[in-house]
Amino acid sequence: MNTRGNVIYILSAATFVLVLLLSALPALAHEVRPALLDIQETSSGWYEVTWKVPIFQGAPLEIKPVFPEGVVSVTPPSVQDVPAAYVEESSYRDETQAFVGGTIFIDGLQSTQTDVLIRVTLADGTTHSAIVKPKDPSWQVPATASGWDVAKSYCVMGIEHILGGLDHLLFVLALILLIPGMWMLVKAITSFTVAHTITLGLATLGFVNMPSGPTEAVIALSIMFLAVEIVRSRAGKTSLTERSPWVVAFLFGLFHGLGFAGALTEIGLPQNAIPLALLMFNIGVEVGQLMFVAVVLGVILAARRLSVPWLAHSWRVVTYGIGSLAAYWTIDRVGSFLWSVS
Repeated sequence: MNTRGNVIYILSAATFVLVLLLSALPALAHEVRPALLDIQETSSGWYEVTWKVPIFQGAPLEIKPVFPEGVVSVTPPSVQDVPAAYVEESSYRDETQAFVGGTIFIDGLQSTQTDVLIRVTLADGTTHSAIVKPKDPSWQVPATASGWDVAKSYCVMGIEHILGGLDHLLFVLALILLIPGMWMLVKAITSFTVAHTITLGLATLGFVNMPSGPTEAVIALSIMFLAVEIVRSRAGKTSLTERSPWVVAFLFGLFHGLGFAGALTEIGLPQNAIPLALLMFNIGVEVGQLMFVAVVLGVILAARRLSVPWLAHSWRVVTYGIGSLAAYWTIDRVGSFLWSVS
């Protein structure tokens, strides 16, 4: 490779590593989960309200719900201490029947980067669900129920969760880099999907319970394992994942599913629409995953059509970047878990 080629290679490698590290910062700082506003009508005009706000940098986000005029608090709020969240429970009375058809506003949301899931259950069993975002921090409670609202809300949350989960995406990227042949890759991705679908459902419904600390550590370790497998494969050594990619993808996919379930459990499921919400969240995860796979395969295909010598060696930068980041996550997550139990 000539001097100019070396310079291009070094600059490209440095740019990739920089982008990778910058994109990792939100994950290293811990993902900001959506806030949850759960409203249940216990009898006509009486509501029990749960307000769950994620903790960010040691303090709850400075956001709060504002209800329609005439909906007033009748009891002092009770506060619960739960991991990574501030939870407040209180009772409200709708004195003017203004709640249904009224507008809920999330004060302070405009200055954050999180979303708020609003879930309303009326006394007659009618349910409403919506995601409120910083760009539009208000929502009008509809007069009629719609299963479409629940389906749309949880599907969007699934897509956002997978696309915002750098560790899950790096695992899929490592599979793409390691496995030769489209058919073997399809089987591995399918196996990964089946595995995390199983544990997502079991854990969310309460049949399986594993602490988040060890789960997140194993997820990081799975990425580091695949990075090592890529290096071994490129060196001409037989790779376990190359021989049985669907087995490895399935085993680690079980832990990734537990990670998905942790996020969904924090958000919660509407009690009268649990199957629909769980299904749509999982579909959202799959849609986001397929979007990522399509983009990566498109980039690889475009790169192969370019006659640039240094592209043949770019896998080293990507692989060692993935492995280094996964190693850091493993050490950090194991250390955090051990510290919490000590």
